[in-house]
Amino acid sequence: MLGGIEAGGTKIVCAVGSSPDQILASQVIPTAEPAISFQQVCAFFDKAQAVHGKIDAIGVAAFGPIDIDPGSPAYGTVQRTPKPGWAGANWVDGLGRLPCPVIVDTDVNGAALGEWRLGAGRGHDTLAYVTVGTGIGAGVLKNGRSLSGAGHFEMGHIYPPHDYESDPFPGRCPFHKDCLEGLASGPAITDRWGIDLSQMPVGHPAFALQAGYLAHLAATIILTHMPDRIIFGGSVMKAPGLMERLRAATRILLADYLYGGPAGGDLVAYLVPPALGDQSGVTGALAMAEARAAHAAH
Repeated sequence: MLGGIEAGGTKIVCAVGSSPDQILASQVIPTAEPAISFQQVCAFFDKAQAVHGKIDAIGVAAFGPIDIDPGSPAYGTVQRTPKPGWAGANWVDGLGRLPCPVIVDTDVNGAALGEWRLGAGRGHDTLAYVTVGTGIGAGVLKNGRSLSGAGHFEMGHIYPPHDYESDPFPGRCPFHKDCLEGLASGPAITDRWGIDLSQMPVGHPAFALQAGYLAHLAATIILTHMPDRIIFGGSVMKAPGLMERLRAATRILLADYLYGGPAGGDLVAYLVPPALGDQSGVTGALAMAEARAAHAAH
């Protein structure tokens, strides 16, 4: 029996399943302060274990920045996050009363793993996953393992070109102002225009602006990691027509330099939405738990 948690800035999705594609029970919990959230998450798993049996491992795909080094004494600790109250909170400690190991990775790495196992990433050796929602993040998998360096990647905080004439918005990232997340996250869009992108008419200038910023990220990922495919998920990407504009803007930036490879051509099969919809992250979290349970069994 496996446990999975996708922890986002606005909601926490909890699930138990016998495998990543066999979810037996799930619950969505609004993200509150850490003590309350951990209590509600543990209550879900207590109830689930009473019905479905003992859980062997729990995978957590969490918003960050977060320490994902299993050898670190701070493993599972949320670091300098913009999410109020969460800096210093620790997922391993918070779930400590549950009698099973807890494995922690980023929300985007979890979503990438879910899509690699059961969704739009199947059959691809190198896969990138981008989420555009409350924040912006990106993860890269190589043969099903998330890549990282001294810490996990922070591609949401790169600086895209910012033309103040066409976009006078100063940016809203508390650390960097006009980094990508500060200019193109969901809250940045509503700060700038007063409504969500999906509520705007398709010809609204916000679409071209958003596509341009995200194309800079897509081109950066392509040129630095050369993935077989990039999945763009998150609430902002659900806006009708944004994906098509993103592909067109990315093609302009790449300028046919990669003609003939997977990142050549019209990008219709290269920049794609998640096949699992909103289930990518929790599916990946269950896959993390499955790998940990299998390791323990050996």
